Order: sequence, then structure tokens, then C-alpha cells
Amino acid sequence: MVVSEFHSHTSIELKFGGRHVRVARSPVRRYRARVEKAHNAVNQRVRAAGSGSTGPSCFAADPWTNKTGGDNRTARKQRKRKPRPHMAQDTSMEEFEALLNESFEIDTPQEGTVVKGKVIAVENGQAVIDVGYKMEGRVELKEFANPGEAPEIEVGDEVEVYLRQVENARGEAVISREMARREAAWDRLEKAYADDQRVEGAIFGRVKGGFTVDLGGAVAFLPGSQVDVRPVRDAGPLMGLKQPFQILKMDRRRGNIVVSRRAILEESRAEQRAEVIGKLQEGDAVDGVVKNITEYGAFVDLGGVDGLLHVTDMAWRRVNHPSEILAIGETVKVQVIKINKETHRISLGMKQLQDDPWDLVAAKYPLSTVHTGRVTNITDYGAFVELEPGVEGLVHVSEMSWTKKNVHPGKIVSTSQEVQVMVLEIDGAKRRVSLGLKQTMRNPWEVFAETHPEGTQVEGEVKNITEFGLFIGLEGEIDGMVHLSDLSWDERGEDAIQNYRKGDVVQAVVSEVDIEKERISLSIKALGGDKFAEAAGGVRRGSIVTVQVTAIEDGGIEVEYEGMKSFIRRSDLSRDRAEQRPERFSVGDKVDVRVTNVDLKTRRLGLSIKAREIAEEKEAVQQYGSSDSGASLGDILGAALKGDDD
Repeated sequence: MVVSEFHSHTSIELKFGGRHVRVARSPVRRYRARVEKAHNAVNQRVRAAGSGSTGPSCFAADPWTNKTGGDNRTARKQRKRKPRPHMAQDTSMEEFEALLNESFEIDTPQEGTVVKGKVIAVENGQAVIDVGYKMEGRVELKEFANPGEAPEIEVGDEVEVYLRQVENARGEAVISREMARREAAWDRLEKAYADDQRVEGAIFGRVKGGFTVDLGGAVAFLPGSQVDVRPVRDAGPLMGLKQPFQILKMDRRRGNIVVSRRAILEESRAEQRAEVIGKLQEGDAVDGVVKNITEYGAFVDLGGVDGLLHVTDMAWRRVNHPSEILAIGETVKVQVIKINKETHRISLGMKQLQDDPWDLVAAKYPLSTVHTGRVTNITDYGAFVELEPGVEGLVHVSEMSWTKKNVHPGKIVSTSQEVQVMVLEIDGAKRRVSLGLKQTMRNPWEVFAETHPEGTQVEGEVKNITEFGLFIGLEGEIDGMVHLSDLSWDERGEDAIQNYRKGDVVQAVVSEVDIEKERISLSIKALGGDKFAEAAGGVRRGSIVTVQVTAIEDGGIEVEYEGMKSFIRRSDLSRDRAEQRPERFSVGDKVDVRVTNVDLKTRRLGLSIKAREIAEEKEAVQQYGSSDSGASLGDILGAALKGDDD
């Protein structure tokens, strides 16, 4: 076989006797090695053929004697010789061609694949690797090192590299150890992802939102939420540590891998939790270590499984925050209250291991007894007072003060203040105690009624003015009310109230005290006494009184009796219609009138001259004669008058 022609850009043509074989173009060194290999294999087969000939081989010893672009003497002699027909020669040529093509198809490394090589030298921070087929390449030593570790590579080591390019400008193969590890890792990771298996890796970097993980050649993203079952403040101890991860999703085309460490921990914790829970029973008392404290309680490690110790189950007394009685890392004894087999949640308690103080509450705190307590909490509806550790009672806002209504409890008491309270009610089933603060003080209305009976004169400041009266501040932080009708004898209440202003100091008389309704009625007009009552005390209906004319009006006359004014209408001025003229009277005249009505409510006297004249006539008729006897009224009256003179 000789090389008849070499095409540097297309192919080379090999001549086997009278046959020509064209082979695709490739670098000369690689194909020379392949041709030599095929040549030797064919010669061995020819020698072992059935002819048993020991003559010369059907091929020249050196198939590359004809050099590109030149000729030599041996080649010319071989071309002048006429080959003898021989079956073995044809067969060998066909076998050689088949072996050579098979070598090209199978053994030729393709760009973009992983090949094996041998380290033949380490120099200048690089490893020189022979990948066979007369090809060598260089790889940076750092590509052989794991994150955070020194490279471990020596001459003679066999390694896998990624063939990026068969030959570069310097005639060397372009290879990469890192890409080979990545390709191998991707194959391995895809299989693990398909089989839902764990993979091993090491966290080596921090990025936005999480960390980077080396999975043996492939770099994955570990979200911050997937690092642990609880938020991790310091990930330093986890850096560089080889540990298992679970692949959540991966996309080879985009080169994305997302892993989770939390899933591994949750799985192992679930197994451990199931094992521990299987050994626990409700009511068991166990020791645990406080792992975390929150506002609503604390998580206690029971040896591989956590239980929740709620703040209400830490002590019988009120606990505002768990940190008041617990600390992280502290060993505590707790009781298993409840176990949820489905969710594997465990509820724990500490107070259940202590005596319940409510068992003796009814005996220690009888109703209506007064005790000293400490204010532990203040709300809008009242204040909680601790009688002893574990026993609290509520003082409702309505039971805090006799006088301060609609006031926030925080303005009456303060937290941690010691106060005297009275036990009003105990509900053992609901574990409630109703307390009273105002019951420890006397009812100020009772005290006022004792010290200020009706008719007592008091003095106070006008606190408020309403449409129905005045509110006056009194002793004991209580108020009394003066109704409109009790402001003045002479003026209407609506007019009299205009004479008062908020802050004025006034005097009044106690007219009524209602302890149950907590009301005190006062009267300002009663300060000078009731002139009407005094004047009308001896006057009855039908009495004849003497009044003095004070004013003349068209409708009648105004008169005054003992300081009380009254009005006599025109129709009541005389029995005779001709005499019913107001102008016949003068201011200052004294006139005898008959009392027709005494109205204590309106404080008015009904007076009439006409009624007096009629009454006098009836009386004269009864005494001196009848109107039917023929005697005139003048005769009768004359006789009456004469009798009076006698």
C-alpha cells in the first residue's frame, strides 16, 4: 500500500496494488497511527491464512514510503513490478480497507465527547495529558481540585477529559477536565433525579437568595429557604462540608440545577420523629432541651423530635413572654399533653407537673372577703389582679370606681400596683374569679345621704350645663342636679338657666337623695324659702282676701297679695257687666276678692271680685229673705247692713 495522493483539505488516497482507497481528511499523525495498526492486523491474518506461505507480505513493510510531494527509488521499483494475481492479496486488501474504515468509525474521538487520557507531565501550573492517537493537550491544575481543596494529580494518572477541539493552532488538542467532570456529573445527576435519589455535594459560595453547591463537577443553586428547617443566620459551619442534597428540579439545556438540604433534614427528622413518637405516651414526663423561644411558646427537643410548650401551659400564673421563665439551651421537665399521630405534633406542658392552685380557691377566698392583689394586666374592659401565683381575678371596669364612669381602667390603676379587692363571684369550672375594687370603699351616695339630709344647704361648682338643668360638683367626687324647675320661683327655667356659667360656684338645698339610682336632686330657688307656700298657707278656696292693684290692663287688673302677684280678668271684675271696666280701678286701690283656686304647682291664686259679690248676695238672701218674697235686693241688703250696724 502506498499513498498515491494527499489532499490537505479534503482527503488522502491510499493505493493497494491496483486499487485506490480514499479516506476522509484528518491530521496526518492520527491517521498514520491508524493505518499502521490496520496494516499490521492484515499482515497477521495473511500469515495465518491457509496457504501457509512464508514469502513476503502482500504489503510493503512501510506503507508510507511514498511521501507527499516526492518520490523515491523503492517506490518506482514497486510501481514497475507487475503483481501476480493472488486470492489472498484481494482478500487482504478488502480486509485492510474494512479494518481501516472500522478504525475510523469506532476509535476516532469526536469533538464534544469525553475521552480518557494519561498525565505525561506536570509543568507551569498545567497537566500535559496524552489522549491517544498522537494527541496531547494541556489542562490547568485548578480544574483537578475540589472547592476549597488543593489539586491532587501526578504523572501517570489516568483521567477523563472533555475534547473541545481536536487540534488548535499549535497542533494540540483542546481539552478540559472541568467540563468532563460536569458532563459526567450531569449524567449521574440526571439518573439520580429520575430515580429520586440523594446526591452528595458541598456548599462553596454565597449568591443572592441562596448558595452555590458543587455536586462533583456540576454547580447547583441552593435557595436560602432550603438550607434548613428553620432560618439559618450563620451558614459558615456548613461551607465546604460534604453532605447530601435532594434535587428539586434541573434543566440540562439551560444548565440549571436547584437542590434542597431541607428536604433531607425533614425526611430524616420525620423518620426520627416517628420513632420517638412511637415510644411516647400522653401523660409521660420527659426531659427536653429548649431549642427556640417565640411569643406564643417554646420548642423543646425531646431527643430528635420537637414539641411545643405553649405559653399558657408553662405555669399556672400569667406569663407575658416565655423568656420570663425559660432560656434557650435550658433543660426542662415537661409532660406530654397530646400527640397527633397524623401530623406528628406534640403538645407539652410544665404546669401540669405542679399542684393546681385552683383546687383551693373556693376555700381560701370566700365571697365578700377583701384581699390584697397585684395588677398584672390592664385591658379596655377591666384589670386582672393576681391573688396568688396561678390565681387571677378580673375587676371589670364597672366595678372599679363609684364615681368614674366610662373611664379607661389604666387611668384608675397601673400595672404591678397592689390594690385591695373584694371577691364577688367564683366560677371553678371556668376558672374565673370576679373581683370588685369599689366595694372596698363606702358608697359615696350613702355617705352623702348620712351627712346631708334633705333641706341641707350645700355649695359646689357648676360642672356641666344641659338642656334640663345644672350639674353641681359635691363632696366625695359626686354630682347633684338642679332641674330647670328648681332654679327660680319667678322665671321660667329656660330663662333662669341663662344666668349660670360653667365653673360658677353656687349654693343649693338638698331636696332628694336616691342611693340606688345614685342621684342627688338640688334646688336653688328653695334657698330663700317658698314665699308662695308661706303666703298661701292660710288661704283656702272661698276665702275673702284684700289685694292691692299694681297694674291696669285692657284684659283686667294685676293685683298683689302677700308678695304674690295674681291677675283678675275683666269678666271677674264685677257681677254687673257695665261695671266690668278695668279703668274704674286705680293703681294702689285695695279691693276685697274671693279666692277661687289655689294651684301649688303653678304657684298661682285664682281671684275674682264677681265671685265675691255673688257669694255676698247668696249669704244675704239666706239671712234676710228670699228673692221670691217680693223684697228687692236693695231692701235685703239694707236690712243686712242695718243688722250689721246694730
